[in-house]
Amino acid sequence: METTANLSDSKVYKSSSYLNRLLPRHKNISVPSNLALQNSSNKTFDSSTESIERQSTPRYELYKMQKQSYENAKKKITSELDYILKDPSVVIVSDWLKVRGTLRDWTKLWAVLKPGLMLLYRNPPSMDGVWVGTIVLSSCEVMQRPSKRSGFCFKIWHLLEKSIWTQKGPNNEQFGALTFPLPITYLICRASDETAGRCWMDALELTMKCSKLLKKPYSTNDIFSTTLKSSSSMLSNDDNTNISDNEIDLTRTKMKEELDRISDVSIDTSKPSRSDSSQSETSQDIINNNEKNETPYILALPEEMGELGNAAQTEEVAEENKSLIMHLLKQVRPGMDLSKVVLPTFILEPRSFLEKLSDYYHHCDILEEAVNSSDPLERMKTIVKFYLSGFYKKPKGLKKPYNPVLGEVYRCYFHHPKNVSKTFYLAEQISHHPPITNFYVSNRQEGFCVQGSILAKSKFYGNSLSAILDGTARLTLLNLGEDYIITMPYANCKGILIGRLTMELGGKVTIVCEKTRYSADIEFKLKPFIGGQELTNLIEGKIRLEKDVIYTFSGHWDDEIILTDKTTNAKSIFWKVTQLVMNSRLKRFVVPIEQQQDNESEKLWQRVTSAIKQNDQILATTEKTIIENEQRKQTNERKVTGNEWHPKLFSIDQNTKEWIYNHTDIHPWDTHNDISTYENNFIIRTRTCHHRNRSPTHIRSLSVRNSHEESLQINRKQSCDHNLTSILKNFQTNLIQTTERINLHEQQIHYLHNHHHTLHYLSPYIHFILIIFVAMILKYIFH
Repeated sequence: METTANLSDSKVYKSSSYLNRLLPRHKNISVPSNLALQNSSNKTFDSSTESIERQSTPRYELYKMQKQSYENAKKKITSELDYILKDPSVVIVSDWLKVRGTLRDWTKLWAVLKPGLMLLYRNPPSMDGVWVGTIVLSSCEVMQRPSKRSGFCFKIWHLLEKSIWTQKGPNNEQFGALTFPLPITYLICRASDETAGRCWMDALELTMKCSKLLKKPYSTNDIFSTTLKSSSSMLSNDDNTNISDNEIDLTRTKMKEELDRISDVSIDTSKPSRSDSSQSETSQDIINNNEKNETPYILALPEEMGELGNAAQTEEVAEENKSLIMHLLKQVRPGMDLSKVVLPTFILEPRSFLEKLSDYYHHCDILEEAVNSSDPLERMKTIVKFYLSGFYKKPKGLKKPYNPVLGEVYRCYFHHPKNVSKTFYLAEQISHHPPITNFYVSNRQEGFCVQGSILAKSKFYGNSLSAILDGTARLTLLNLGEDYIITMPYANCKGILIGRLTMELGGKVTIVCEKTRYSADIEFKLKPFIGGQELTNLIEGKIRLEKDVIYTFSGHWDDEIILTDKTTNAKSIFWKVTQLVMNSRLKRFVVPIEQQQDNESEKLWQRVTSAIKQNDQILATTEKTIIENEQRKQTNERKVTGNEWHPKLFSIDQNTKEWIYNHTDIHPWDTHNDISTYENNFIIRTRTCHHRNRSPTHIRSLSVRNSHEESLQINRKQSCDHNLTSILKNFQTNLIQTTERINLHEQQIHYLHNHHHTLHYLSPYIHFILIIFVAMILKYIFH
């Protein structure tokens, strides 16, 4: 017991000296006597006495004392931290700030910045200021906000959109001063000028770093290893004590759970640095043991790139194929949907539409810049650049990919050489009439995921037809909790009857982030009837903050795009397709055909693809007809049996009515726990390493529906707390009013009592006067 107590005392001393080096020095800081460290004079004792004590003490008592010593050390450290944080002399910055409660109303409050905390008062505490609220900075971030008014504006927000406020005040206040309603997950502040604002920004960044260090003042692994060594030594010296192995294992399990709980709390939720690229030998063993569970991938074949540089997709129709087009046109009429029309194979691109959608992610490494940027405007610019990077690849000629059959799936991944990570792409055709495609893209290690649903439509207008991609994609930055809703342009093909077959992109698309209120409007312009080659593939766009335009850009989406700053009119190259950019395209890895399932795109359409590449249109048409007839047969069988078909990878969220991937994991990457990601049977999994299990590997596959339910429970709890606070405030107001009424009634009763007492004192004189008055009247009457 003495040994374990001294061990815990040494840990407390180390953590105390650590805090003394971390926090600023103040002359007025004095640690109270009850928090002083114990004297280490009792470190030496007789070994014979120790052995006798160990032999006389049961093993479970030793474990119990060891755990109690650990708890005492933890309580001492917590008390010392609590004292330092509550010490009024430990203040980093204190000044007036304006905080925003609603969109229009600002409240002027006195802010006090302490290590890990930011306290808000109606007035300075020296003037008996009433406490308003306390912000916990341990899991927050700070950034500058653009402002139309004078002063310097910055924002403090929680990365996972959780509450940033404490439940009680510095003096255990239950309710703060009445102010405008303040946001739960963030706070926008305004300093008087830029100098003061920069000072606040620097101080906040410093105290956030310090608070993250204060969360883990000592290594739990060291404590755990030391605890096991001491316990093993005590057990080895005690041979005469009888205790069951089950009790020992139970006690050891409880100790591990307690240490793991402390370790989990101390893990920083912000995005860690990528410097620790080396993994332990245990992590390497985990990777080797799980390689057999991975789906094997190989490098995909080289891509075929079309002509670049303001060039439209054109094709000359051969003479033998013109009759097929005329035969096709006789079956359609203007305004008709072409989704049910069987197209000839000579206009087909030898791959599925599911695979074609993956072309937009060859430059998904651009999203790493958005994830690592602290400025929301820069994040929006980077995401717009990533969006534009997916269009310049054009197939040779005017081609259309295969229409996916019901239940068709496709999978691949893109290799990031910089950080050795993988961006997985999964897609499934969940409906054939109408044709609906769902896709999911994920790279938790880089901090982003994309999922969306697209309804493909086609309209015939006589000499032209349009392929419309109706739907949205949701890009999520995991570490920031920001969602960007993205739409797609349509493809216009003209020259079917008159002129040359030409395809262009057209329409207006948007990229919107509701959290930061930044948005981008992009317009793809069709070439006018009169104009030269320079009017091909034109694009124009704007980046806004609500209704204010900050940037404009224009150019050609397959060549060069110029960005213009509306404030300074400065121009810069926003995006340009060069040979260097083309060489930087991420390598795509696919599953070998022999390892693919029967409903995967490449294996399903391999005979049609082979025939098209051999220019055998008859064989391609035959093989395509076999696939279509098989799909019709399965559809008829389901109608007869009454069995409904359900998607394998996606399901609809009953709350948002959106299609989501069944195994979505939106947790930010944790370098302390997460090792790598891999795919098995269309499930993207994460290898994790936990110290709590002897087998340190488990596969985490968290459904986004569970996360959504957790968020709903949190929202319900917050709303319940808010309603309870409102009820208590109303009760307090009613109690004050009732007290005032009671005081008024007491005053009235006291007045009536005094008046009655006066009348009672004068009643004999009044009676005497009345008798005299009556006697005078009687005397007058009888006179």
